[in-house]
Amino acid sequence: GAVLSVAFSADGAQILTASADGTARLWKAASGEEIHALGGHRDRVFSAMFSPDLTQLLTVSVDAVKVWNAESAKAECVLEGHSGAITSAAFSPDGAQVLTTSGDGTAKLWQSDSGLCVQTFEDHGCPVLAAAFSPPPSFVHESR
Repeated sequence: GAVLSVAFSADGAQILTASADGTARLWKAASGEEIHALGGHRDRVFSAMFSPDLTQLLTVSVDAVKVWNAESAKAECVLEGHSGAITSAAFSPDGAQVLTTSGDGTAKLWQSDSGLCVQTFEDHGCPVLAAAFSPPPSFVHESR
């Protein structure tokens, strides 16, 4: 399927692509060799990213966000709980948390190792389209 986003690892050694066919793929940057294919989403994967320490990968689809072990390519947890389509996700600067946003007007903060939702930000009154963390000390930023 069509590639919808591309991310380079901080060390430049790997590339992570997100595709319309519901997969993300991890590649060696120097050779173009595929390392892992990450599947299991029910819809297109429109974004994928590396954790700051490069130990985890995040794949984002409208149905769910998945946190993967970067070495084994095993899904560590699935972040589900929005009642609308997921619109974005971001790792915290230390990689310990993930922020997701949704068309349901909420943003949710999750622990990246367990998938536990630790906080829900509600009452935006409209879809929340993007999220980001500021540099440490971390603050959550939401865009609608």
